[in-house]
Amino acid sequence: MSSESKLDEMLVELKKIREFLTPAPTPPPPKGMKNEFMTFLSQYKVLGLAVAFILGLYLGTVVQALVRDIILPPISILLGAGGGTAFETAKLGPFLVGDFSLAVLTFIIVAIVIFLIVKIATKWGLNK
Repeated sequence: MSSESKLDEMLVELKKIREFLTPAPTPPPPKGMKNEFMTFLSQYKVLGLAVAFILGLYLGTVVQALVRDIILPPISILLGAGGGTAFETAKLGPFLVGDFSLAVLTFIIVAIVIFLIVKIATKWGLNK
């Protein structure tokens, strides 16, 4: 094999490597409002952001209820503040478990609904 043929082979291989490493051009944006909206949802991960926001809101509610109804009553008893709050629907000793239970139940229900929305969106190809 001559050095020219080896050089030609190397050039062919280098061209193949260059083609392989060159990124494909981005596809043109889809036409139509529906397609643009679907692309927007999938490209910017809007659904994931919405899920995180909604779950964050309800998790905040659970934490507030935990602090207000489970943690603060013993502290108020120790400090001699006595008295309770307006959320005395169900009590277990000094603990106000009614409001806390409601917050936890609400969070679980919202989490299940959000899970189902994400599952459907994934099936439709919106959450890639």
